[in-house]
Amino acid sequence: MREVIQISTDSRNGLYDITGQVREIISKSKIPEGIATVYVQGATAAIMIQENWDQSVQTDVINLLTKLIPPGVWLHDHQDSNGDAHLKAGIIGPSETIPIINGDLGLSTWQNIFLCEFDGPRSRRNIVVTVLNAEPISGE
Repeated sequence: MREVIQISTDSRNGLYDITGQVREIISKSKIPEGIATVYVQGATAAIMIQENWDQSVQTDVINLLTKLIPPGVWLHDHQDSNGDAHLKAGIIGPSETIPIINGDLGLSTWQNIFLCEFDGPRSRRNIVVTVLNAEPISGE
């Protein structure tokens, strides 16, 4: 099963919690055991699993990446001023794979799934969620 989540972002850099939307897709799939892959389409965004309880962790992630990869100093900035966004997205990566356990995401208490926006604001980011069933092989 595959579905696309579309969200808009309101800042140049930010983490956006998409756990609820992914959980709805898992529920619709009725797959009790398997994996879910969450993949963002675009070269300037990423997917990250991070703490969901304390907003300061998400702010710290953005602050760290901004210190490590400042804007305005990259060769690609001569084309469209977003060289830092490409580098941040490349380091974090476009996807995460999460186990499905008993029909729910196999996240711990403090984990959520976030879209990482590094080149916003954007009117639409597409996140592809693919759900795969892990049916046992006959005879097991």
